[in-house]
Amino acid sequence: MSKFRKKDKGELPAISTASLPDIVFMLLFFFMVATVMRDSSLMIENQLPSADQVEKLKKDRTIFIYAGKPSSQYKQFGVEPRIQFNDAFITVEDVQASVFQGIGEMNEELQSKVVIGLKVDKNTNAGLVSDIKQELRKANALKVMYIANTKKAE
Repeated sequence: MSKFRKKDKGELPAISTASLPDIVFMLLFFFMVATVMRDSSLMIENQLPSADQVEKLKKDRTIFIYAGKPSSQYKQFGVEPRIQFNDAFITVEDVQASVFQGIGEMNEELQSKVVIGLKVDKNTNAGLVSDIKQELRKANALKVMYIANTKKAE
C-alpha cells in the first residue's frame, strides 16, 4: 500500500491555444505595415531609354506622366502613343489640368517643390514629348526630369 502511483505515460498534455489570436494579429499587423501599395497600374508599353548618369529623387514630391503605345490589353485605344496620368489616358490638352490636380493632392509644403517625372517610352515621337512640355510650361511646372534606366555594363 504505497501512497505514490505511477503516471500513465501515454497521455500528452493539451496544447494551449490562448496566444494564437495574438500571434495572428501580430502577423496581420506586420504585413499591413510592410506592404507597399502600387501608385498606378501601367496602361502603356514603357521601355525606358538607357542613361550613363542617373540620380534618384524622393517620390513624395514627384508627379509622374507616362507616354507610349497602349499595352496589349488596351489595344482598343489604338496603336498611336498615348499619355497616361495616374490610371487614365489623357489628351495633351488635359495635361495642365492633371498637373494642377496632382499638385493639389500633395502636402502644402511640397507643392512649391514639385517635380514632374516623364516616363516616356524610347520609341515615342519627340513631338508628343514637346507637346507635353509646352503644356507643362503653361501650368508653370518648370522642374521636369526624364526617367531612364541605368546603362547596363557590357
